[in-house]
Amino acid sequence: MRLPSRISLLAIGLASLLSAAAASAGSLVEFPNASEREPKLLGYLARPDGAGAFPAVVVLHGCAGFSAAGSLQLTDQLKDWGYVALAVDSLGPRGLTTACGGPFIDQPGDAYAALRYLSQQSFVAPERIAVLGNSMGGYAALYAVDRGLMAQYFRHFKERFRAAIAYYPNCGIPATVMTAPTLILIGEADDWNPAERCRAMVAHVRPDGEPIELIVYPGAHHGFNFAMLQPGRTNLGHWLEYNEAAARDAEGKVRAFLAAHLGSAPSIKSGIQ
Repeated sequence: MRLPSRISLLAIGLASLLSAAAASAGSLVEFPNASEREPKLLGYLARPDGAGAFPAVVVLHGCAGFSAAGSLQLTDQLKDWGYVALAVDSLGPRGLTTACGGPFIDQPGDAYAALRYLSQQSFVAPERIAVLGNSMGGYAALYAVDRGLMAQYFRHFKERFRAAIAYYPNCGIPATVMTAPTLILIGEADDWNPAERCRAMVAHVRPDGEPIELIVYPGAHHGFNFAMLQPGRTNLGHWLEYNEAAARDAEGKVRAFLAAHLGSAPSIKSGIQ
């Protein structure tokens, strides 16, 4: 698909989700993938006012896609906290509309492509970049910073992820050795990616890696941090539902985690609507 067509499709998704206030909107960007065999990537870039250099966060979406589950709102929120944020579209450039139920896509590789792109921007502090994902994107964030998985193939990168955050990921990673401090947030009632699997993964973290902090919210389901999942609904036989108490607590923990590992960023406003 040619770039104008891809940009047009992405713009349609943006128009349906972004706030009507144009001043809060970011911009569309295209950048090379980590592998020449993979297509160029599209992303939504939001940045604070000013020259920088700012800390930054790569945002990875779930299996329903770039514009389906709040990744753009989350990107704007990170910008409002003082971070440059880049939400990566891992489906559109590959001609896909969903990855729920398959196929496997190299979203961890996309994360490193976004890391490289951000590191080359004058308004970004390349030594202060984190990766954050939800669901499939959360698994990709874990995969990206595990030394035995994707991280080993990017040791040549001068830049690296300084922190990783995963909302309700599939924690099916066997011998876990993280190359960056990691935060996992998941609901006890999640029937898509069970919290127990994350507990098992954290229990087997090797001491020569970076620590993993696991937060489990009683009564919370998959997608608990997105207000658009109110009321709850089913997807592929799994229950998705917003939980305000869990969402607010997770927001505070994510913000504190980023400040601790990327350095503090000036606050403007907060909250995903």
